[in-house]
Amino acid sequence: MADNSVLTCAGRTSLADSSIFDSKVIEASKENLLNGPTLYVEEEMPQVETRVVLVQEAGKQEELIKALKEIKVPFVKMESVEEYESLDSPEFENVFIVMDFQDPVFTELYKTDCRVIGPPVVLNCAQKGEPLPFSCRPLYCTSMMNLVLCFTGFRKKEELVRLVTLVHHMGGVIRKDFNSKVTHLVANCTQGEKFRIAVSLGTPIMKPEWIYKAWERRNEQDFCASADDFRNEFKVPPFQDCILSFLGFSDEEKTNMEEMTEMQGGSYLQVGDERCTHLIVEENTVKELPFEPSKKLYVVKQEWFWGSIQMDARAGETMYLYEKANTPELKKSVSLLSLSTPNSNRKRRRLKETLAQLSRETDLSPFPPRKRPSAEHSLSIGSLLDISNTPESSINYGETPKSCTKSSKNSTPVPSKQSARWQVAKELYQTESNYVNILATIIQLFQVPLEEEGQRGGPILAPEEIKTIFGSIPDIFDVHTKIKDDLEDLIVNWDESKSIGDIFLKYSKDLVKTYPPFVNFFEMSKETIIKCEKQKPRFHAFLKINQAKPECGRQSLVELLIRPVQRLPSVALLLNDLKKHTAEENPDKSTLEKAIGSLKEVMTHINEDKRKTEAQKQIFDVVYEVDGCPANLLSSHRSLIQRVETISLGEHPCDRGEQVTLFLFNDCLEIARKRHKVIGTFRSPHGQTRPPASLKHIHLMPLSQIKKVLDIRETEDCHNAFALLVRPPTEQANVLLSFQMTSEELPKENWLKMLCRHVANTICKADAENLIYTADPETFEVNTKDMDSTLSRASRAIKKTSKRVTRAFSFSKTPRRVLRRALMTSQSSVEGRSPLSSDKHVMSRMSSTSSLAGIPSPSLVTLPSFFERRSHTLSRSTTHLI
Repeated sequence: MADNSVLTCAGRTSLADSSIFDSKVIEASKENLLNGPTLYVEEEMPQVETRVVLVQEAGKQEELIKALKEIKVPFVKMESVEEYESLDSPEFENVFIVMDFQDPVFTELYKTDCRVIGPPVVLNCAQKGEPLPFSCRPLYCTSMMNLVLCFTGFRKKEELVRLVTLVHHMGGVIRKDFNSKVTHLVANCTQGEKFRIAVSLGTPIMKPEWIYKAWERRNEQDFCASADDFRNEFKVPPFQDCILSFLGFSDEEKTNMEEMTEMQGGSYLQVGDERCTHLIVEENTVKELPFEPSKKLYVVKQEWFWGSIQMDARAGETMYLYEKANTPELKKSVSLLSLSTPNSNRKRRRLKETLAQLSRETDLSPFPPRKRPSAEHSLSIGSLLDISNTPESSINYGETPKSCTKSSKNSTPVPSKQSARWQVAKELYQTESNYVNILATIIQLFQVPLEEEGQRGGPILAPEEIKTIFGSIPDIFDVHTKIKDDLEDLIVNWDESKSIGDIFLKYSKDLVKTYPPFVNFFEMSKETIIKCEKQKPRFHAFLKINQAKPECGRQSLVELLIRPVQRLPSVALLLNDLKKHTAEENPDKSTLEKAIGSLKEVMTHINEDKRKTEAQKQIFDVVYEVDGCPANLLSSHRSLIQRVETISLGEHPCDRGEQVTLFLFNDCLEIARKRHKVIGTFRSPHGQTRPPASLKHIHLMPLSQIKKVLDIRETEDCHNAFALLVRPPTEQANVLLSFQMTSEELPKENWLKMLCRHVANTICKADAENLIYTADPETFEVNTKDMDSTLSRASRAIKKTSKRVTRAFSFSKTPRRVLRRALMTSQSSVEGRSPLSSDKHVMSRMSSTSSLAGIPSPSLVTLPSFFERRSHTLSRSTTHLI
């Protein structure tokens, strides 16, 4: 736990507010300043220089001596306390460096009011190039410098004295009373006035272990006790000293809340247990408590639970107390209110008529029902108490436009028999108004609070996560607010000749700019919400609180965020319906057609961008998964077609039995093998950790190098096998790459047809079927027998080991690059000679394939020169295919 190196001296107390001591020092310094000029006239003050005294073991530390020389401070060494009097001089102010504050020499120096510091202070000053700090108290290190602490809940004076002393030794300041200058509250309990003020101000509330652990790390030079990573380990959790029970929740939700309780430092028991301190009630389902709660038990709503987690501190219970809906006091107040309200019978009859009228209506009008003329001029207590006149009632998704409540001379009265075109236009306005309100809810209820600075307990989410979740929602909101305002003006001042299509044509460019960034990354936004909700309890609590509010309509944030994805298709359908009910001679007919076309272009643009974005994301995933993957794989015209898991059946492109993954792109084939050793994880600039690369790059091959695709017949010793006959530009012979497919999801026939189709597209050839050749496995010495046996695995392991041993004991470790260059030189040197007679037949047949060989892309890597020529039998077989 804590180090015992704590000083407690008789006749002194560390409980006094250190601010009093500091004020006395300031007053003394002020007096010196005031008396300074007078003393200067009478007698010049002697210059006093600071001198460091290295006590005992400190004088043997070379690092300390070097640091003192760097900051240019004179020093002497002292072996015992007896030497203290000889070092006393009016020319020097001695500062003593003691290695250990529990040493007896430290106690003696402290009693004589000497300035004592620890080695970390000197080393820190030397590192920063600063002079030694002035401190009236012993200062061992500066890990709590500039921190102001206050204590609460400590009953044992000895423990409090020990903590205060350690804080002073680390450079901290103590305040007896809590105020706005306090940076940290050290609490031994979760009750009391200081605790409540700290919660309200957002001051970090720490456990006593924070001070003890900081003292243990006192010798670390760059350590700071207020660093977030260290401090968060010792923050008082929200439910410390709390025993909770839950009433009215489903089994799944109750289990989730019990897990969260334990994560936040609390415990839970069954409902009715006398040891419980809090009863959390689901107020929407619980109408009456099953027992009479004791006075010590807090009966609170679930908002207190989630609010405490979000604030990262125990919230005050008085704001969240559960109250019965049908209490006698409430009934009495309602009855008194009804008795004191005049014309209650007439009001009830009017209310019944209104409800009957609402029940007959099939659609909601965007305008409020017209009042009777008498009602417009009459005002009574009943009208004041009518809930329909309250501001809260006007905040709904079908909010009445402000302009509709005002009489306008320019507005045409709505005809008694409304046209079908007006009905569709009204529906378009209603849905647009609802949509704008939903976007406003997303921004005001979720995005703005998450982006607020100075959140209690620190930021709930990182700025990158907030940006990923909400994207361009504010921009979409701005565009649709303008569309809604224009539609509102059109509906209020309705005329059949008014053009609705012009409104959407006006904002079509804005829709193209704002929608693709959000729709393309909606899945990423959804995944970020799910991940953060699982990993960050405060964000989970934040969603629980806000999603339960009536503005959300019992919908989750993910369900609200999907509305922009659905909005444009919905608008297009309504505009089509509007066009059907528009007369041919109406000029808006052609405008609506243009507006529908522009919306389709926007949606096509979104879909195309989304497809490109997803394709680029797939390529990025390949680059991150394959270690050593060439960067030029990333290209705007390239897309991933298929991924196939295989096993190598030959010596190329890697050893037989190696697990090989083939990534088919529209113009190339990436070949990678499974890594034998997994490298460390990759951390992106935004702090997101990626999994380690599981594959090792072998070759990125243009599809134009594939001359034939061999479909190996199924036999007893050969299953699901195929081969590729390739001609690398650096080789004079064909190379055979044989594989066995291990995945059952994709049939071999479909894979080979897909591969041939893209090879044919690359070489501009129409007949892709001619690239497939069916062959017997014996012809090419291909078999899949015992590929996964223990003997086969042992053989591969022995082969790898022998290669490593051969390389380790090689006396001529010529680099592979040098060998490759030498091989190319030797091949070019014999180009002028006539080939041997035995090679003429082979060379003549191979030359017939030159017409199929496309020009290799300079951005692609060619096959390595370690592909060797196969035997003459293989050469004859491959040339026969061509």
